[in-house]
Amino acid sequence: MVTLLEQPRRIPGGLHLDANKAQSLQQPLRACSIPEQLYIPLSQHIGEAAEPLLEVGDEVLKGQLVARSPVYISAPIHASSSGKIVAIGDYPVPHPSGMQATCIVIATDGKDQPVDTGLKMDTVFDADPAEIRQRVRDAGIVGLGGAGFPASVKLNPGPEREIELLVINAAECEPYISCDEALMCHRPQDIIDGVRIMRHALNARQVVIGVENNMPQAIESLQRCLEELSEDAIRITPVPVIYPAGGEKQLIYALTGEEVPSQGLPLDLGIVCHNVGTAAAIARALLQGEPLISRVVTVTGEGVRQPANLEVRIGTPVAELIEECGGYTDEVARLLMGGPMMGFSLASDAVPAIKTTNCILAASYRETPQATAASACIRCGDCVDVCPAGLLPQQLYWYARARNFDNIQDYNLFDCIECGCCAQVCPSHIPLVQYYRFAKTEIWSLDSERQFSDMARQRHEFRIERLEQEKIALEERRARARKALKPKVGDATAKQAEIAAALQRVKAKKEAQSAGPRNTGNLTEEQQAKIAEVDRRRASTSGQP
Repeated sequence: MVTLLEQPRRIPGGLHLDANKAQSLQQPLRACSIPEQLYIPLSQHIGEAAEPLLEVGDEVLKGQLVARSPVYISAPIHASSSGKIVAIGDYPVPHPSGMQATCIVIATDGKDQPVDTGLKMDTVFDADPAEIRQRVRDAGIVGLGGAGFPASVKLNPGPEREIELLVINAAECEPYISCDEALMCHRPQDIIDGVRIMRHALNARQVVIGVENNMPQAIESLQRCLEELSEDAIRITPVPVIYPAGGEKQLIYALTGEEVPSQGLPLDLGIVCHNVGTAAAIARALLQGEPLISRVVTVTGEGVRQPANLEVRIGTPVAELIEECGGYTDEVARLLMGGPMMGFSLASDAVPAIKTTNCILAASYRETPQATAASACIRCGDCVDVCPAGLLPQQLYWYARARNFDNIQDYNLFDCIECGCCAQVCPSHIPLVQYYRFAKTEIWSLDSERQFSDMARQRHEFRIERLEQEKIALEERRARARKALKPKVGDATAKQAEIAAALQRVKAKKEAQSAGPRNTGNLTEEQQAKIAEVDRRRASTSGQP
């Protein structure tokens, strides 16, 4: 039984960082203008990439399905506005490597004409949970907190599991990012409706919204909405301000005192956790019929003139977002997607905003100073003190550096949430998180190779077994054939009897031929003459007079 604490706990480790959120909250949340072209990647989520359904030249409407999800862990893609598909090919996408990926390019027509998606449910709060999950899946909704895991999967815990607690994560702990706070302040109704839908789909016994206690306006907006709906089953709990309190496992610990098992899931405790943005997206899909074609994005930093939170269509180039906020300042030095702790640098502002884009940070040199050259580890232990997952970052570093991938897993490498606290306090400026990411990637690669090797070995063993079975079957067929050809004891006697009978018939025939002239009483004279001539020839041949 999961019990909510009266007073949330402080998470272990963590850092107190400057929030730097006020600059992007000076203006109200507004919609970003629709660009001339939308670049919509087919992979914007955890799992398999979507498969395109349309071709170049096809006309599309806003909300129309343009790519389907091929497997369970995937999400479909929809057109963010009406227009025409002008290209399907590789274009730059948001990724630390600066890679390109397949995108559907839509030239918008400015009409923004919607299509009837069939997602709207008039009786959603009485609907079957399976139908709700299917609508959420069809809407292409993924976790909007940054991970991008398909939301329908997390709404399907399985028939054997009972959900004790639904946690709504509103603890927006990373500096500069304020998209969730803007959403809570301006659209609390969407959030609460989405929470109610998820509670019904999961049949959750308790519901709590965890909000950092430095967001009084957001807390007030949500609380007022709950009071208007007379909804007393949803609890709002302020949590202490510390980074990374917004981590899924860290927030659960702060609210319940329960620790998610190592390499386990909240579901192991009977808990499901969703982001507030995900809740709002579910409400818009099932109550208004709009799939996930837009999201709130924070555009901020000293490198942009007018920081703000924008409602952005999926596929809008980052350059358009910067222009919407007044353009670059002379202080811009780096362009990041995400915050300064867990975000990554963008090679170009031509990449599009996708479903997991929560922030575009145009940072100055002051905000993101040049990395200092790393020196030797002095074993100070500061990294251990700030690790919110209770790991030993120093030991993980040594094993990652030595490529000792067996031992590093003994120290729970995959429990690392890559928050960057250890690297932030390291006096030797070692890029610890980069080492951990390298180790994880190598282990995943080795596991993949091992799986392919095992599959090849299994195929080879199956082939050997099949050939052996075919050989045995062939020998059995040959044995049966030989057995069928071999005469039996009784058959030999019968065969000899048949031969004797045949010889007796031949002998009788010869005796009949030599007995005298044939009976030719019924023949004509001409026939009798021919027979007599044959008999004479036969007699002369046999030597008879």
